[in-house]
Amino acid sequence: MNSVSNKRIKASKLLRNNDSDSTTAYFLLAPFLLLWLVWFLYPFIQSFLISFQNFDFSRMENAKFIGFDNYLKLLVGNEEFYSAMWHTVLIVLVAVPLQTFFALLLAMALNQGVAYKGIFRTTFIIPNITSGIAAATVFMVLFRKDMLFAKAFTIFGFPNETWTARPDIALLFIIILYVWQQTGFYMIIYIAGLQGISRELYEAARVDGANAFQQFKSITFPSLKPVTFLVVSVGTIQAFQIYDQIAAISRYGALGSPAASTTTLITFFMTHGIRYPDEMGLGCASVIIFLLIILGVTLVQKKLLEEKE
Repeated sequence: MNSVSNKRIKASKLLRNNDSDSTTAYFLLAPFLLLWLVWFLYPFIQSFLISFQNFDFSRMENAKFIGFDNYLKLLVGNEEFYSAMWHTVLIVLVAVPLQTFFALLLAMALNQGVAYKGIFRTTFIIPNITSGIAAATVFMVLFRKDMLFAKAFTIFGFPNETWTARPDIALLFIIILYVWQQTGFYMIIYIAGLQGISRELYEAARVDGANAFQQFKSITFPSLKPVTFLVVSVGTIQAFQIYDQIAAISRYGALGSPAASTTTLITFFMTHGIRYPDEMGLGCASVIIFLLIILGVTLVQKKLLEEKE
């Protein structure tokens, strides 16, 4: 009887401890959940409902349900929307591979016995913590006609002109600026991945006569596959959401200037959902489509990662 009684007492204490742990966990999660409900879930539901309405912020009481009309306006022959989508995809297709390549290259260099590598790491991460507006403002000066970078890029066949005033190269300016800002962040992730690779593998490879390229191909690259998937996944999602740099070069004209050559899905929403309050329904519909694209890309990357594992 005493044995049974002791077991019951221990079980009771265990349940009380579990209840206490659960209460603590809910208490700590409560602020995050509250903010998530207020700043994400509620606005998302509201945007989803507005996307099916003819909605004007200045006359909200006159909102009218119009079904899928806003989506049809976007998807059927809307050149502005498709242009914004193409520019967004182009930024992702160019910027993500470039920042991934440069991040890995810098990480491998700094992972060697380089003197003052702490200073170099700090130097490379500074662009990532710098305001996008501030960085864009400085780059706009450097890429102005007869300035340093405008002259330097003539070596590659680009004109000595103000890049942000040229519709044919303004988007390239955005990509260069964005890659410069993001590379340092992903470099730190790669350095962490490189430091997790056993040095014994490289020593064994050198004993077998493997050169630097063979070591990279057989050891470094395969070991960094999970890290690379993380870098590419996060980089893709962030590249889809680029806005500050575009807003900076468009401050003296319409968002997406010059001549709508830098419009993206985000700027499309800002234009039609914020600047033109009578097109809020159209803007919200573009956000829902944008969200579905991000979700689709994320699911594909997740699927690919699972197959790799």
